[in-house]
Amino acid sequence: MKNLNLLLTGIFVISVLLTSAQDKVFDSNLPIVFVNTNGTEIPDEPKITAELGIVWNENGESNNSYDPHNHFNGKIGIEIRGSSSQMFPKKSFGFELRDEQDEGIDFPLLGMPEEEDWILDAPYSDKTLIRNVLTFSLASQLGAYTPRCRFVELFINNEYWGVYVLMEKIKRDKNRVDISKLKEEDISGEDVTGGYIIKVDKTTGSGGDGWYSDFENANGAKTFYQYEYPKQKDIAPEQKEYIQNYVNDFETAVYNNEHDDENDFRNFMNEESFFDCVIMNELSKNVDGYRLSTYLYKDKNEKLTAGPLWDYNLSFGNANYYEGWETSGLSVHAYIDDDDWQVPFWWKKLMNDDYFTIPFKCRWEFLREYELSDERVFELADSLISHMGDAVGRNFERWPILGEWIWPNYFVGNDYKSEVAWMSDWTRERLRHLDYILPGTCGEDPGMPPPEFSFDIYPNPFTSKLNIQITSDVNLSYQFQLYNINGQLVESINFHVIEGGNSFAINTTELRAGMYIYRLKKGNAAVEVGKVVKL
Repeated sequence: MKNLNLLLTGIFVISVLLTSAQDKVFDSNLPIVFVNTNGTEIPDEPKITAELGIVWNENGESNNSYDPHNHFNGKIGIEIRGSSSQMFPKKSFGFELRDEQDEGIDFPLLGMPEEEDWILDAPYSDKTLIRNVLTFSLASQLGAYTPRCRFVELFINNEYWGVYVLMEKIKRDKNRVDISKLKEEDISGEDVTGGYIIKVDKTTGSGGDGWYSDFENANGAKTFYQYEYPKQKDIAPEQKEYIQNYVNDFETAVYNNEHDDENDFRNFMNEESFFDCVIMNELSKNVDGYRLSTYLYKDKNEKLTAGPLWDYNLSFGNANYYEGWETSGLSVHAYIDDDDWQVPFWWKKLMNDDYFTIPFKCRWEFLREYELSDERVFELADSLISHMGDAVGRNFERWPILGEWIWPNYFVGNDYKSEVAWMSDWTRERLRHLDYILPGTCGEDPGMPPPEFSFDIYPNPFTSKLNIQITSDVNLSYQFQLYNINGQLVESINFHVIEGGNSFAINTTELRAGMYIYRLKKGNAAVEVGKVVKL
């Protein structure tokens, strides 16, 4: 009995010690991050000194929340970050790694290139937890730098805070935005041409210093460009003048819509980066796309580059305003007259210019073959969810918000599975929609006028036969597709159009009565879309 009492006492003592050390003990697929502020509340700013420990077994073994801090164990400076996200109880944080003298130090956290500045991003209103990481993971395949990120589980002062994303902060660095270091004395000639990072964003946080465009956007307001690198305190007057003039020359070229050798907007921009920025914003239908969290950079003797991408928590249908929940329409064309944060005018101008949209459409069709194919997008999304494993359940035990409306949700699922299923359905329909509505026709000559073309389908309503009449001044191949109201393809016919008038008839006796959607495609582009009804 005495031994039994000693055993029970020992178990009780160990239990008390475990409970006092932290409020959860578990194994995880994810690295486990511990922040200890010694009881001090983390402020918005400035950074306070804290301790950071990370449990990460690189050999693929699971990580236990009671393991030693085997990956990193040292000092940091940490603060709350974000703008509208600060309203949420689950906060995001920015931190820098520090040595014992409180000087910044570089370290390759979780296998990412070494640096001192990092972010712990908190997915909260995004109940799938993956929208940001999915977008970054897709974009990273396209060739340009995208912030690297890793899912982790976080403890603060031994209290469990859920699933977070440890990610790189956007900054000039050889392993991040790899542009030239702009020194104070670089004020003329080639030296002053780079590198620069500017952004279009709210002026909270690190923002607030910059200049206004000379051109008005849709609501009469002018875009405010902010200095990201060099910062206001470091940038010389000559450097300010250079980057302002360069951006103004770019905007002027787009505004004037001239395409001679000297004035073409392509002289000022890295085209592919702008294509990819549009593609990722439109694929995800990011309501903040273009107008907020948008970065541009310019290296020495190089053109303006769009990127890196940033902040996609309010994407893939996760917004109940500005038609963010709709799978149709383009964000770039949205006109919001009551919003202070406007899409810069030149995005819309570019998307209505054949010299931009034709190569843009080629880029889209190329990426849809693999990098952005349906298979690749959903394979990647599934792998992210699988990688989180049991951490998803622990996150929503800590933050029991499933089934509750959190700003700015459009869809509210009762469980995690329904949140993921809704986003998957939304994404599948969005990809299909973009295949048909993105402007441009790959392979056309932007300097030539479009061919004369007319299309008619009749009768409507129809019974046993549909007639198609096409008049064209060139010979082309087309595909006619008919979908039922459930989105299922029920008819697909390829035919060749010769110069002049062309008539085709489709036997529809096997089709059920009801409404149908037709698409006439040239290549991967839909040139005609409409509705017909069978009686």
